[in-house]
Amino acid sequence: MSFKTTYEHWLESHSARRTGERLRRLQEGHGHAERTFAEQVWWPAFGQFHDLHPEYEISDFRDGRRYLDFALIRRRHRLAIEIDGYGPHLQRISRTQFADQWMRQNHLILDGWKILRFSYDDVAEKPRMCQSLLSQYMGRWFGGTGMHAAKLTSEEKDILRFALQQKQPLQVKEICSLLGVEQQKARKLLKQLLALGYLRAYGQSSLKRIARYEVASGISLDDLGF
Repeated sequence: MSFKTTYEHWLESHSARRTGERLRRLQEGHGHAERTFAEQVWWPAFGQFHDLHPEYEISDFRDGRRYLDFALIRRRHRLAIEIDGYGPHLQRISRTQFADQWMRQNHLILDGWKILRFSYDDVAEKPRMCQSLLSQYMGRWFGGTGMHAAKLTSEEKDILRFALQQKQPLQVKEICSLLGVEQQKARKLLKQLLALGYLRAYGQSSLKRIARYEVASGISLDDLGF
């Protein structure tokens, strides 16, 4: 099914199981930013919404009730996903509210939750980077699923396979030889993988002129589905 059809069925199924404040929160709290995340990040990465709950109610550390933008509940594993916009609400927040939101996050962690936060700008403008981070998370906690590699080009896959097999830093000239491309093309491909979080600069703090690259920690051939 298409995103639109699956997404609407998913929301309808959650609405049907809710009443009162929980239903109102889903209807009013799940807005543009959350739909953008669902459409541009979650759906392209996984193609389904199994175990993902929108506007998920949790007990507040002050005995109240709060809502997460999304919660992934899979067996005993709990992941909170929050989409943070940079707008008037954030700019008008009081010092007390600012402190409260971080204390809320601390208590979630103490209660056994994992947390991923995305800015709305990254969701809207850098969805592939967000997809990559989520897929790496899934691979780490739920085993290799091949979801990492689903959206990579054949050239990007070849570079990662080569890097993982040789187990030493990559140089631009090696990618030129591997793919039969010019240096400009090789640098572009390496920088794309850097931006997606698959590679990182090797042995230097400045990203202006990267001489060598290495595979980011936590990525393996099994996780990538190679």
